[in-house]
Amino acid sequence: MKSNRAFAVTLYTLLTLLGLFALLPMLLLIISSFTDESVILQNGYSFLPKKTGLAAYRYILRQGGFIFNSLRISFFVTALGTTVSLLITSLLAYPLSRRDFPLRTPLSFVVFFTLLFNGGLVPTYLVYTQIFHIKNTIFGLIVPNLLMNGFNIILVRTYFASNIPESILESAKLDGAGEWLIFFRIVLPLSLPILATVGLMSGLAYWNDWYNGLIYITRSELFSLQNILNRMLQDVQFIQANAGMGGNLASELSRIPTTTVRMAIAVVGAAPVLILYPFFQRYFVKGIIIGAVKG
Repeated sequence: MKSNRAFAVTLYTLLTLLGLFALLPMLLLIISSFTDESVILQNGYSFLPKKTGLAAYRYILRQGGFIFNSLRISFFVTALGTTVSLLITSLLAYPLSRRDFPLRTPLSFVVFFTLLFNGGLVPTYLVYTQIFHIKNTIFGLIVPNLLMNGFNIILVRTYFASNIPESILESAKLDGAGEWLIFFRIVLPLSLPILATVGLMSGLAYWNDWYNGLIYITRSELFSLQNILNRMLQDVQFIQANAGMGGNLASELSRIPTTTVRMAIAVVGAAPVLILYPFFQRYFVKGIIIGAVKG
């Protein structure tokens, strides 16, 4: 009994230390974003800076119109994309989990094949722009690459096959329920852990995505938050690289807190995820364990 208690105390202590080590970089990032630029340049990064400042966030707020519009775009894309992604993923995973589905094997192979190979950047770009015409539309941020993921389909299929008793489905059929009614009224309500897990992963992918905006979006009013922050970071790097050019404008631009702006941009981009993650954490852990371990 004492040995088990000692093992538990040791294990929890080790996990606590590992958790603190994982939080330290994020804490340093936040503190650095509020540190005065001159202090970082002179003394480097520190958890206890000698002088703090809000210059980096003032620089970001000066781009206020773009920031608030990009936030609206990001929230809309994340909400719509995650919802549609969950719907399509579960609709495909459900028949793949049924042993009586005749096309189960070939469709499973197609899903697995997409995990290993893709058509490449140029063919993908041509299909989306020349056939589907999503360039400079909101669908350019939703459809490419992120709408459905083969790994998520396999995860949800495994959960359905392992945790939805066939006896319940058979009973529903005997009571006259069709496949659509069974799926929406029985399967989905019993699958909240895996749906929350896949939804969180899809939401993170949509929220953090800047690549699709870089390729398919050139209209500034359709830029997502990550695209705006990425362009601001590129502007800061350009200013820093050309700070030595002559003129009063160059002198003024060179005073922009380039180092702390990078930190502040990272904080702004990660803040919504950090706020929402604790509400989904228990579903995330449970869904991953049940959907991936049971077979």
